[in-house]
Amino acid sequence: MSPATQQPSVPDDPTAHLPLLELRDGLSDVIDTDSALTGTVEAFGSGSGPVAVDAERASGYRYSHRAYLVQLRREGSGSALVDPIPFGDLSALGDAIVDAEWIIHAANQDLACLAEVGMVPRQVFDTELAGRLLGYPKVGLASLVSEVLGYRMRKEHSAADWSTRPLPAPWLVYAALDVEMLIELRNAIEQELLREGKWEWAAQEFAAILDAPPREPKPDPWRRTSGMHRVRNRRSLAVVRALWEARDQIAESADISPGRVLPDAAIVEAASAMPTDRDTLQRLTAFKGRGAHRHMRTWWEAIDHARRLPDSELPKQGPRYDGPPPARAWADRDPDAAARLSAARAAVAEIAEAHRLPTENLLAPDTIRRLAWSPPKEVNLEVVTTFLRDHHARAWQIALTAEVLTDAMASEATVKPLD
Repeated sequence: MSPATQQPSVPDDPTAHLPLLELRDGLSDVIDTDSALTGTVEAFGSGSGPVAVDAERASGYRYSHRAYLVQLRREGSGSALVDPIPFGDLSALGDAIVDAEWIIHAANQDLACLAEVGMVPRQVFDTELAGRLLGYPKVGLASLVSEVLGYRMRKEHSAADWSTRPLPAPWLVYAALDVEMLIELRNAIEQELLREGKWEWAAQEFAAILDAPPREPKPDPWRRTSGMHRVRNRRSLAVVRALWEARDQIAESADISPGRVLPDAAIVEAASAMPTDRDTLQRLTAFKGRGAHRHMRTWWEAIDHARRLPDSELPKQGPRYDGPPPARAWADRDPDAAARLSAARAAVAEIAEAHRLPTENLLAPDTIRRLAWSPPKEVNLEVVTTFLRDHHARAWQIALTAEVLTDAMASEATVKPLD
């Protein structure tokens, strides 16, 4: 790769001295016709080695999480930018590369939208996850390309509306660059994993990504409305729920991001003010925007419905928990459980630090909480190992943590405040 033209230095940018990453083969045309897709399928089916894969969604603009652009690169095939919208289904392309390893950065973010268009891998190498296992403090693609390969990447279009058509050329360059160095990055990171004895850890993590079941919808998603902490009573919570559900229906129908239909701030303002009529609602600051005004009748009907609900149908003050209560309440509710959790967290954190791992990648925090809150009646290494396995811990994680967690479950240490 030839070094890029140097850009003016930015004093607070530690990568400013690095060459700017450029496309080796220039920008190719977007694949949006049947004949072009057929050629791409043939080219990638006849390529060799792993395939770099990325997808662009329109988060923040659209309700759906569909892919609006799929980028690929493979040795012997070059790079391709595929617009999935004209086709709907890209299973022919997925089948052409299904036997190859797919290199994806932050695979959990892209696998669902790729599967939606018929592209499902059998093997993955997640460069973001591998970077975490190696202890890199920053694991974004640009950060890893800078740290490992010595190139500075463009970042200016990361939050673009990828449902835009036609896609501007600068956006396409940005998208193509996302797969430009993924193969080289994967190879360099693999060597680091081997040197540090973490390759088998990574292999287990990559397999777990593919084996993971679809994410279950969270209960009461309306409780995730930003600013909910300012809503103090159950009647106001009912207003939040009613407005959230009305907004969600409109957003899904129009395929628009919910926040663009009605901001969270408007929902919270209405729940706090509890307007008694539509005119009062319209005078609220957050409801004066064009988007909020367009559906004013719907908003008022939702609020009015919530105001008239019998007390028995009002939502509970606190969210429902599938598992232990918030850890901050443990010291008062169950001091023994709080002591176990404190000991377990400290032990796992010590192991993570010794191996230069984020604690959450060594063992899921939720698994630790569940074990500490409701430990098995008989605590020994075998039982704790079974518990961890039942909660989807990988073999390498169990090998590192089962023994110290067994000890922690018998802890009678002084209770420390828990976050």
